Amino acid sequence: MFRVPHAVDLPQGTRFRLFPQLPTREEQGEPETVWVSPPAGTVFAGPADARIYVIQPIGKEKPYGYYEEAGGQVIHYGPPWIGPIVPRAEPDREGHFDHIEFGTPQFLQAHAYGAIRFTLDIWQEYFGRGIGWHFDDSREKLEVVFLPGLDNAYAGYGSIEIGSFFTPAGNWVEFGLSFDVISHETGHLIIYGEVGLPDSDNIPGEHFGFHESSADMVSLISLMHFETALIGVLDASHGNLYSYNRLNRFAEVSDLDQLRLASNPLTLYDFVDGWVKEHDLAQPLTGALFDIWVDVFHEDLLRRGLIPAQLEDLSDQLEGDPSYHNVVQPLFDEAYGKNPEGFAACLADARDYMGRALAQCWSSLQPLQLDYAEVARAFLAADDQLNDGRFHRIITGNMERRGIGLVRAGPRLPSSAKDSHSFSKRAPEPGMQQHYRHLPYRTRIALQQRV
Repeated sequence: MFRVPHAVDLPQGTRFRLFPQLPTREEQGEPETVWVSPPAGTVFAGPADARIYVIQPIGKEKPYGYYEEAGGQVIHYGPPWIGPIVPRAEPDREGHFDHIEFGTPQFLQAHAYGAIRFTLDIWQEYFGRGIGWHFDDSREKLEVVFLPGLDNAYAGYGSIEIGSFFTPAGNWVEFGLSFDVISHETGHLIIYGEVGLPDSDNIPGEHFGFHESSADMVSLISLMHFETALIGVLDASHGNLYSYNRLNRFAEVSDLDQLRLASNPLTLYDFVDGWVKEHDLAQPLTGALFDIWVDVFHEDLLRRGLIPAQLEDLSDQLEGDPSYHNVVQPLFDEAYGKNPEGFAACLADARDYMGRALAQCWSSLQPLQLDYAEVARAFLAADDQLNDGRFHRIITGNMERRGIGLVRAGPRLPSSAKDSHSFSKRAPEPGMQQHYRHLPYRTRIALQQRV
């Protein structure tokens, strides 16, 4: 297998083995060895470093959150966990963690730490600086904790809780082995650290969708830093990224076991009357960003003479047409067969352009009244700074095709759902459920600081 050139050089400090996707899914082979930035010998048992520590509690029965006591007082239950724990993952004599046997609790612990740290390293390179936690004022480290029976993973104030559960079909799902899910939760923390927190409890719906979309893009772009994932996408698609492959599908085991597709047909026009789930509301923005990524990839292929202009034009003209695959795929097959290494270099470059542009975009956003139109304007400004506006036409066309900047999402509609994922434990939700995850964020922080 040829190696992919990286425009972003990640530091080589400590080794871990990570699964790019859940090992129980199809097309999944051996875990891939990756390097994370802390030097060997500075990541201790847990794993733990100066910013992150992983524990696997014994006897933890409920998620962190806000609970009402018998007398009606609301209390905060949060990190640090002070009870007993499963023995920690230990480094080898050289300070690495790639020796730990798959199938052990310690592999799970090392995998969770490695996924978070690998994601942080990638995005700190894109931002060109360190990324702080939004809870730095009151907590020094992120606690990564496992809770069997939790059917998802949640990033909260000072923690990421990682669940595991049986599907209706009887399959055991271990989210600690899902790079996608853990990277997504890390993405939420990155956005809170960089964009900040809204000052008002009256948060517009597109703010919810923005968080989910941004976390998905963090995960998706991070995934493409795995050699096996990037080359696997190209081997499966031959560069036709709208085919069904691991680049445009993610959150493999999400609410109700549904797949979310980056290359989805949804627009903001589908939500002008209102929305129910932020995962759904996120898809027009995610789709626009994915389309920009694909178009940038095609532009680079054309510039390097790896595809003919006819192929790029057909791909643009037939996007969304039922005949797209039958007409376009044979042309991609022929072009890819001539220079797969060149295709890989172009996809890596497009990946890194998207990472840098999104980092620049997010750095300029303000949390108050954030909507998709503002994201589009900030992305255009980022392209000005990074690329002299070279991709303005691509950015504007794809945003407008999704209705972004033309219409706005309507109000949140009633739902029987118990929780909001992107703002769980962090922002307001209508209705209190079994515990107080849904208190306004500022209220929760005030309560937290009294503990």
